[in-house]
Amino acid sequence: MGKTTIFDVAGRAGVSIKTVSRVVNNEPNVREATRERVNKAIDALNYRPDRSARILAGNRTHLIGLVYDDPAYYETPSAGYVIRMQQGALDACREADCELLIHPCNYREHTVGKQLRTMIETAKPDGIVLAAPLSNMPKIVRAMSSTDTPFVGISSGRKHRKQFAVSTTDRESSAEMTRYLASLGHKRIAFLTGHSEHAAVQSRLDGYRDGLEESGIDFSEELVVAGDNSIGSGESAAETLLALKRPPTAIFAANDDMAAGVIRVADSLGIDVPGQLSVAGCDDVALAQQIYPALTTIRQPLAAMAKRATEELIEHSRGQSPFVGEEVFPGAIVIRESTGPAPG
Repeated sequence: MGKTTIFDVAGRAGVSIKTVSRVVNNEPNVREATRERVNKAIDALNYRPDRSARILAGNRTHLIGLVYDDPAYYETPSAGYVIRMQQGALDACREADCELLIHPCNYREHTVGKQLRTMIETAKPDGIVLAAPLSNMPKIVRAMSSTDTPFVGISSGRKHRKQFAVSTTDRESSAEMTRYLASLGHKRIAFLTGHSEHAAVQSRLDGYRDGLEESGIDFSEELVVAGDNSIGSGESAAETLLALKRPPTAIFAANDDMAAGVIRVADSLGIDVPGQLSVAGCDDVALAQQIYPALTTIRQPLAAMAKRATEELIEHSRGQSPFVGEEVFPGAIVIRESTGPAPG
């Protein structure tokens, strides 16, 4: 028996092949009764549309790209951030019968713009989900814009008036975490910033400063140390802070990987967490619950953000979305075993 074709489905459902194409591509302007009849024919015949045929029929590739910072660049990589975004984007693609193309990107290479343009010209995706920190790097955004391919930035750090964007409450959540640490009696609260090119870094640092001010604690430059989002940079920062004459009693890191590095150094120095040192992070990736003690952190809804960005691109490709505005997903503090009352 030969492969089932769109003509077989059309004949069984008693409709034109154009109607079958519209149903397969989830296009509007198909009566519900007709859509149901076509779907029954598809199920009965076990029809699986050829991707190239779908492209020709609908002028769409049914392909969404996810472009993100390649974790393999870091000395001690963690893929937790990426996995959460992949999960959300995949969920949206499956629900819409689309495919997801994942594209790790090393933005440090001078040819990165050309590489992105080549990928888009070759794959011709219907849209791109652009993850932070790439979403707030001008050279990346310019390369994306030059292709005329729709894209949605996640946590881009900018207000978008002409394009849809997805963000979270980085500043507000960081202020809340700082106030929480202060409520435990901590007066020496340190902060580890992430990569300088990540817009969320500045928002989280601003939130930390807000939280200190709201708690009546003076800001101290010596308690702010720069990292690059990796576990290794968290270790280096912790060594610097814990060597101070008056070391902090709490360290709040701008992401979970760096917080994990802090806990590793504390353990190597015989410093009890949380008895002598409280540690908090941000993102709530899987690592946060895998380390000991489990990490107090800010749950950033990465999967939900990536799913919404993907849904918007799919809707836009179908002409069902104005593709403007911004959707904000609030973060939430998750209290675990790595934080406790200030010592003494």
